[in-house]
Amino acid sequence: MPSPNAALKDFRAVVITGGSSGIGKSYIELLAKLCPELAFCNLSRRKPDIINKKLSQLNLRHVPCDLSDRAQVAEALLAVRDFLGREVPAGKVLLVNNSGFGIYGRFPEPDAAQQLEMIDVNVRAVVQLTAELLPVLKARGGAVITVASTAAFQPTPYLGTYGATKAFVLNWSLALGEELRGTGVRTLAVCPGPTSTDFFRRAGLKEGSVPTMFGETSEMVVMASLEALAAGRSLVVSGWKNKVMTAVVSIMPKRVITRLAGAALSRFRMKRVGA
Repeated sequence: MPSPNAALKDFRAVVITGGSSGIGKSYIELLAKLCPELAFCNLSRRKPDIINKKLSQLNLRHVPCDLSDRAQVAEALLAVRDFLGREVPAGKVLLVNNSGFGIYGRFPEPDAAQQLEMIDVNVRAVVQLTAELLPVLKARGGAVITVASTAAFQPTPYLGTYGATKAFVLNWSLALGEELRGTGVRTLAVCPGPTSTDFFRRAGLKEGSVPTMFGETSEMVVMASLEALAAGRSLVVSGWKNKVMTAVVSIMPKRVITRLAGAALSRFRMKRVGA
């Protein structure tokens, strides 16, 4: 199996969303260690706080952007094109659609506005960025990694909108990859389970409220995705327990798995922030 280093040898630039923390930050740190010559352009509200002596020469441009705002994303794309044209005019480009968040509760809790914001970040921004940057990727070669979730494989009561957004990006990524056959651009959908990031706090749950039996670190998720990219795969579920779980729920009747998921997820209601 090709190593991540070999798969990344022709890449020169990485455009990533949500690189300020969690899985996104781990992408920047691990990719920079594997390929120190890579240049990074991060789109997020906060600048990545990367304190690592080994990465002191990290070539990183941060573009402040609220990905839920279509106008801000359009403006950020101008900065991305400038970054690619001036700083990295040649070589393959890796686009990592990482940014996303969830909201736990009975729909439409906490309110419809935040539900729509989640759709904007998890879905619309992914489609907008990929559509606008695809001509560059086709011209130079590259890949699009999109972070979905194991929640994409079944309905998720109390996380209904979140799960639906991840089902969208999973199927969208797979379909896009098929359309791009022969163009020099590949796609990879990454489906982590519960990961040690700020996701659950952002979703409104107390720290430690979700069982960690299916959990992984963000570094483990990133390495699994890079190994899958090196192997030429279009989908990776990180962690063997998550692989088994998604395989099982994929063959179960939707009504049954929805009821089971609802029973499991409802247990977190008493562990919400403020509960």
